[in-house]
Amino acid sequence: MSADLHCHTRLSNGSLGIEDLITLAKKRGVETIAITDHDCLAGTVRGKVIGERFGVNVIAGVEISATDKENGQEVHLICYKPDFPDRLEGLCRRNSITRKLAAKKMVLKAARKFAVTPEFVETKCAAGSTNVFDVHIMQALMENGFTDKIHGDLWDELFSPENEGNVLSPVEYEDIFNVLQEIHDAGGIAVLIKPNEVKNEKLVDALVAAGLDGIEVYTPDMPEDKKAEYIKFAKKNKILTTGGSNFKGLYNKNVVSIGDCDLPDECVKELNTYKNKKRKAEKKAAAAK
Repeated sequence: MSADLHCHTRLSNGSLGIEDLITLAKKRGVETIAITDHDCLAGTVRGKVIGERFGVNVIAGVEISATDKENGQEVHLICYKPDFPDRLEGLCRRNSITRKLAAKKMVLKAARKFAVTPEFVETKCAAGSTNVFDVHIMQALMENGFTDKIHGDLWDELFSPENEGNVLSPVEYEDIFNVLQEIHDAGGIAVLIKPNEVKNEKLVDALVAAGLDGIEVYTPDMPEDKKAEYIKFAKKNKILTTGGSNFKGLYNKNVVSIGDCDLPDECVKELNTYKNKKRKAEKKAAAAK
């Protein structure tokens, strides 16, 4: 059972539409995917319908932006299988507004450095997306002859925090613990992605104590030593391990396609049965009191 639980479409910072993504999954023999666009659930219903037509199981998901208030780092949680996805709409809308304001500033800064217009970035390169992302700015620069690639020296110049001349605009999303609670209030499964990039050493433990359901482990860029460490951590804390390629098509930094994540079948089965097992455990605990 090949699966990829972290995929983006044109609705956020992916280059493929929903149907194209599912067609690719079918051709590559990927039986299960999760569409996890940034702060956007719009593709999940359509994805499920198209998936049924192609024989690909599409799991509802959304990658939600958050902030670790202790150090200001942006961190992300994926919500899988929400029972009440409409309860996340307010959070996604607030995050989208925050991202839009920051993106507008970045586009203006880039337009002052290069002969591209904000309109070209927003209406041509970010067409179909719920927001403007750094890759859309880079696409505009590439199409206007200032670079020949999305990721490279120019991307580092504009979007690396270490470069003083970057066009980044500070973004502060909602507190990650509040986001975790909202995911649970929506009946979703909360998974921390890229745990190896979290700067606050205490955060992962604190999130587990607050009810985090899982961590993303099986990814193309996860070092093998870290992968083993997080698998052991997950078993110890009885939480899920998930994984995915973080597929974005043209916008991926490295060569990667859907399904390039070596996700064990058991992880998908555990995700699919997780909520039922959790409810049974809660009922058993309540009955024992």
